[in-house]
Amino acid sequence: MKRVVVTGIGAVTPVGNNVPDFWEALKNGKNGIGPITRYDTGESRYTLAAEVKDFDPAPYMDKIAAKKVDRFTRFAMCAAGEAMADSGLEGNIPAEELAVYFGSGIGGFETFAEGQNTLMAKGERRVSPLTIPKMINNIAAGNIAIRYQARNACVAVSTACATGTTAIGEGYRAILNGYATAAICGGSEAAVVPLAVAGFGACMALNPAEDPDAASLPFDKRRGGFVMGEGAGALILEEYEHAKARGAKIYAEMVGYGSTCDAYHVTAPAEEASASSRAIQIAAEGLKDIGAEQIYINAHGTGTPLNDRIETKAIKHAFGEDAKKIHISSTKSMTGHMLGAAGAVEAIAAILAVKEDVIPPTINLREKDPDCDLDYTPNTAVQTTVNGALSTSLGFGGHNACVAFRKAE
Repeated sequence: MKRVVVTGIGAVTPVGNNVPDFWEALKNGKNGIGPITRYDTGESRYTLAAEVKDFDPAPYMDKIAAKKVDRFTRFAMCAAGEAMADSGLEGNIPAEELAVYFGSGIGGFETFAEGQNTLMAKGERRVSPLTIPKMINNIAAGNIAIRYQARNACVAVSTACATGTTAIGEGYRAILNGYATAAICGGSEAAVVPLAVAGFGACMALNPAEDPDAASLPFDKRRGGFVMGEGAGALILEEYEHAKARGAKIYAEMVGYGSTCDAYHVTAPAEEASASSRAIQIAAEGLKDIGAEQIYINAHGTGTPLNDRIETKAIKHAFGEDAKKIHISSTKSMTGHMLGAAGAVEAIAAILAVKEDVIPPTINLREKDPDCDLDYTPNTAVQTTVNGALSTSLGFGGHNACVAFRKAE
């Protein structure tokens, strides 16, 4: 088995359009949720979202190229561009050894909605020839591979809210087993559009709150659903000896990946939490020599009544009495739920927690829920020794994924 390390990271998020800004915002408890600006919400119950702000793809895409792709692909290209520049990998790896594992929960939802509206209003002759190439779920991965001439596997992962984590995990397995030397991994989403918001609202997943500080409330007794977010996260995973030989900067070593399915319900997590706890246990094998008090979990923590209670149960099943010693937080309290991008962005938060020995907080956690009785790092970041971290994701369809990182040696 090979060793796998993280040599580059990139992010486009509701609290910062690059990794330094994103991480500084998390440490300071910045709330990225506000009134929806991308469309008129006058007829909607749901008026808040965690939108990406002041986004300009120019550093990584020219204007003509940007117009030919959906917003989710623009996010993906910029996150991947930052990660590749950070890693210094471009030009230092044969094309046949560089893979892409990158996904989206939904894909080009904005393009889909616009195309349908055009079809209904103006007929099929007015539908853009770019509709399908902009909309399809795999196109962010395809564009990343084209940009960096990655001729190893190019796999577009889609496991709903677990997409980003699954993509990272599958890239890890490819390198671990010698199928690739490096991989661009992550997820992207841009679904703050009326149809998506209405759809999630109809299945009772969204919080209709009007106050940004009372909207995304992971593990709080007042929680009432998640808040739509958007953006992208990208990691460069690389075989350790290759990274070492070229003198690469190493953020952390990736040491575990668990992937399971509840096989229970299309939206609700399984009450007994056996499959989700097993995903955590599998990933946590790589941290078994680290004390629980030195482990951080970036929880899925959506702020829905079911998820937070059952995720708490999963963590307890996985760690037993040690669960109470572990530092946990949900950065969705600040970024909202970035859907297919969430796992990738949250993995970056977990990696930086390990690198800098900082636990980002769960903001606006004011009222304790007796069913959520672990240490969720309420409201203020904590400086402490962090030698290992996990990032968990639980998606519609019962998809569970968990990745593990530890300090690089």
